[in-house]
Amino acid sequence: MKKLLTLLSIAAMVVACNTKTEETASESLKLDTQMTSEEISAGVLTPRVMWRMGRIGNGQLSPDGEKVAYTTTYYNVEQNRGVASLYVQPVKGGEPKQLTDFSGSESDVQWNKDGSKIFFLSTRSGNAQIWSIAPDGTALVQHSNIEGGVNGFGISPDGKNVWYAKTVHVAPRKSKDIYTDLPESKALIYDDLMARHWDYWDEGDYSHIFVTTFDGVSIPAGKDIMEGEAWDAPMAPYFDNAEISWSNSGKLLAYTCKKMAGSEYAFSTDSDIFVYDVESGETKNITKGMLGYDKYPVFSPNDSKIAFTSMERPGNEADKDRLMVVDLETGEKTYVTRDFDYNAGNIRWNDEQALTFIAPIEATHQICNATLDGRVQVLTSGDHDYVWFDRKNDVVVAGRNTISQATEIYKVDLNKRSVEQLSFVNKHIYDNVKMGEVQKRWVKTSDGKQMLVWVILPPNFDASKKYPTLLYCEGGPQSVVSNGWSYRWNFQLMAAQGYIVVAPNRRGLPSFGQEWLDQISGDYSGQNIRDYLAAIDDVAKEPWADEDRMGCVGASYGGYSTFYLAGHHEKRFKAFIAHCGMFNFESFYTQTEELWFPTRDLGGAPWSNDPIAKRSYANSPHKAAKNWDTPILIITGMKDFRIPYTQSLEAFTTARAQGIESKLVAFENEAHQVFKPQNNLVWNSEFFGWLDKYLK
Repeated sequence: MKKLLTLLSIAAMVVACNTKTEETASESLKLDTQMTSEEISAGVLTPRVMWRMGRIGNGQLSPDGEKVAYTTTYYNVEQNRGVASLYVQPVKGGEPKQLTDFSGSESDVQWNKDGSKIFFLSTRSGNAQIWSIAPDGTALVQHSNIEGGVNGFGISPDGKNVWYAKTVHVAPRKSKDIYTDLPESKALIYDDLMARHWDYWDEGDYSHIFVTTFDGVSIPAGKDIMEGEAWDAPMAPYFDNAEISWSNSGKLLAYTCKKMAGSEYAFSTDSDIFVYDVESGETKNITKGMLGYDKYPVFSPNDSKIAFTSMERPGNEADKDRLMVVDLETGEKTYVTRDFDYNAGNIRWNDEQALTFIAPIEATHQICNATLDGRVQVLTSGDHDYVWFDRKNDVVVAGRNTISQATEIYKVDLNKRSVEQLSFVNKHIYDNVKMGEVQKRWVKTSDGKQMLVWVILPPNFDASKKYPTLLYCEGGPQSVVSNGWSYRWNFQLMAAQGYIVVAPNRRGLPSFGQEWLDQISGDYSGQNIRDYLAAIDDVAKEPWADEDRMGCVGASYGGYSTFYLAGHHEKRFKAFIAHCGMFNFESFYTQTEELWFPTRDLGGAPWSNDPIAKRSYANSPHKAAKNWDTPILIITGMKDFRIPYTQSLEAFTTARAQGIESKLVAFENEAHQVFKPQNNLVWNSEFFGWLDKYLK
């Protein structure tokens, strides 16, 4: 569950979270990026202003390091959709060039070997197919016409082979598949677990990898290298194409997969790295026996090694993301970041002996360098998040954001330790909107440790006044409360409505070492709750924080935290908002899908005799609901199967049965998060309407 909220700052990538390729109308998106005169006059961030912002996706450097290609997604609330267009930005600075219009949505940007073409996925002809364009915007060509469209692709460095991911029907789950004489029947039939995942029922469809040739003109239908296998690559539920990579020779393809099904799948985090040989057609598991998540393979420059991330402990999705390297000839594995107490991600090879990666460090994300002998150097610093980077020799470009600025592209000089902003996609917004001050505060916890807390003040803050104050409870539970931008739980948006926001990096969050991260498992009702209270109590001492107008808000694990605090807050809060939270641990265990999560974090099943499990279930929020005495807004998505919407229904029924002022908002076409523009505006209207009613 960790990654439910870890991708907040990369909202433009959410379309990659769906296995199905949706057909897109060829009608061009009508841009809605300009602020109205009323919005400019008000000068504050609002939900509608935020939907006028462009959202930069991951970028890739040209082979010569002189240009970076990337996508920017723009939305139109009236049309209730967004479209991503392709851009090229000179690394030396200057204006970007828009290469494609808004008649289709582009993604998966990749340069060819000599930099003469940029390949990408586009929906401009209907479903997603592989296209290319010259960097000057000419020679737009469609190369594939794969039936049903593709969900991702990669062209080998030599340009001769292509992999693409495509949804295929593998298993008979539908009644009409089993009872072929009853084609109008509408049943799904299962004999094992994982009947549903994230936001979809298992209908027997899985994402498979296909390999085919490329003559530079057309990409024909390829060979399914997972034929008949009832599992996904890239893996559900994120379907991240970064889990697949070509060797530099184009002869080998490495991919991540969890090759198991049913109950075994539900209880396991044992994914592996597989290497497919294009010539022989053979597949080899190179991480067999490593029982945690093994993901994101990347070949070294001479193809002798593969770097990847690996979690050691099975069943623990929040274990340390170790940077590992395997020698493909000997099979020997090297734990590169053994002495570095932070996660590693976004791995890139510099040469055969060194790699660059991103690590979460003290509630920020920084670019780091590591040599194979275990020496790690943190290359960047500052209160910001690097969310992606690409490197060609000494040229590094990266996407960077903060609590006060959405992702923009920067050139990073690793020698001089300097940065230069290259893109200014949302300058027209920042020029007309005032952001609140972000304070970095260290708070002493109940057990004597120091906890980093972000405090975001309203724009035009006046220290002589008192402001309503919000405690923000993070989801995950193991995801960083970083100095980064979110298009959903946006701290500056909350502050702009006149609220002080208190965002603690409580126990159980990455970027403060594995011990700090591990502590939360089996102790949901313990130290992290005391950390929350330490943070809000510390800020409440300030003369500008109104103790009589405090609220508590959160989603996912943050929703659980809100439900729990509602029964234990000792009159601190005047309003609660819980989005998709766990309310009843006993029913949650049998309603969710990936059972390794509650088995690990709660200590076992409700029927377990394990003392940790007994303590967890005894402290389920519903057990203290008799103490609820404060108005609560409960929000859920009816397609949420990770923390099923039934948890929110139970909580709402409990509140109303006791006469607690409460409201339920259930989105019928959303899952764990709210992504659609008009739904998001409803969400914000209900969110701030509730807070304004009880805190203002």
